[in-house]
Amino acid sequence: MNIKQKALKAIVWSAIQNWGSQAGSLLVFFVLARLLSPKDFGLVALANVFLAFMQIFLSEGFAKALIQRKQLDKAHLDTTFWLNLGFGLILCSITLFSANWIGNFFKEPNLAPILRGFSVLFIIASFSTVQQAVLERQFAFKAIALRSLIGVMISGIVGIGMALAGFGVWSLVSQQITYELVAVIVLWRLSDWRPSFQVSLTHFKDLWHFGITTLGFNFLSFCSTRGDDLLIGYYIDATALGYYSLAYKILTIMTQLLVSTSNQVALPIFSRLQDDLAQFRRVFYRATQFTSLIAFPTFLGVVILAPEAISVIFGEKWLPSVPVLQILAFEGIRRSVSFFKSSVLLAMDKPHWRLNFSLINAILNIIAFAIAVRWGIIAVAFAYVIRGYLMFPVGQWMVSLLIHTPILTYLRQFLAPLGSAILMMLSMAILKGWLPQSIQPYLTILICSLGGIGVYGLSIRLFAPELFQQLQEFLRLTLAKSSPEKA
Repeated sequence: MNIKQKALKAIVWSAIQNWGSQAGSLLVFFVLARLLSPKDFGLVALANVFLAFMQIFLSEGFAKALIQRKQLDKAHLDTTFWLNLGFGLILCSITLFSANWIGNFFKEPNLAPILRGFSVLFIIASFSTVQQAVLERQFAFKAIALRSLIGVMISGIVGIGMALAGFGVWSLVSQQITYELVAVIVLWRLSDWRPSFQVSLTHFKDLWHFGITTLGFNFLSFCSTRGDDLLIGYYIDATALGYYSLAYKILTIMTQLLVSTSNQVALPIFSRLQDDLAQFRRVFYRATQFTSLIAFPTFLGVVILAPEAISVIFGEKWLPSVPVLQILAFEGIRRSVSFFKSSVLLAMDKPHWRLNFSLINAILNIIAFAIAVRWGIIAVAFAYVIRGYLMFPVGQWMVSLLIHTPILTYLRQFLAPLGSAILMMLSMAILKGWLPQSIQPYLTILICSLGGIGVYGLSIRLFAPELFQQLQEFLRLTLAKSSPEKA
């Protein structure tokens, strides 16, 4: 099976994983949002800020190095596994002993017991990192998809059951722990790699340069993506963070559904093509163009239909999340164009470029959030989006430098999808204005969505007919039987 067939098969299973798990997550999230209060979600979001910071040190950077590295020995895997397990035990202990201090810092006494409950996640996660890296390196995305789907299903049952039984915020805690535990069990069942009792300093050094820069990137990425949660939780309250986190959760789920399906496969594919720049460019162009074709109309549609969608799916108690979601939707558009940047930089062995870019990102984000938080969660959302668009040209310049393509040439491929999506958004806004105020919100969503899909499809057919041919070719190759590998 050649690299193209492996990539298509991997993308299909990655799509099954992302669409299946995220659809399941959204369904569970919908039920829990109706059963629990915004403050419950805010407390868990605040606890996850601390967890995300601590998990940076679980050597995820070294797992990425395992995927990127051309030649890999068993000692590389063993060393990374035992390093992860040691860090997991240390981080669990730190969380247990610091929980009270963190709760007092945020003036939320209910936060401490939640953190203690979450502390076990560090040990659980240390058992899954290397196993997943091995499977991704082997393009075994079917196994990864099963891990996610089974985890979402079982953890969702646990979370909803506990919420119905009146356990409140602990239903969210138990759901998260159950998901990680099930994921580990499934990964170990589906992977044939097992660690042996060896730790090699030589093999650790092989991974060090790539791993430590990725570790640094993860730290700076935390500052960029979690600084808003931290400041909202500290300067406002857990309830406001609950509203903000719901909107951000929707953005994250949509990004996973629309963008991460291909991006999860991108690093191992790009890594195999790093010596064939012409093929690298073709794959990169195709991935980003297909992503934008779906992401642009979806995110712009959310701008129009967010009030009705929030009301129907989550209930009217979550309506303060609407303006935040409408603003963050524009961040989704930017992500769909630039989401593959990190995979390109890693595949081309430029993790230090990504680290430097993330440093600038983190500094701008922290400054913007610190200024905006005094005006509330809507201002924080604006700050997040503005920072992203300011940094977009810098990130694309780095990619263009590595794959030898002009920025304008790269951006030109998005004109037809973006123009068609804008026409769709305007048509949906006009159609929504014509509908009577008394109409049910779900009917507004249905009518405007169908009208928007029709306008967008017609626009793409008129302005970019070649995209239809590419989609047909993609489907043909995906559904075709894979030829057996040559000996």
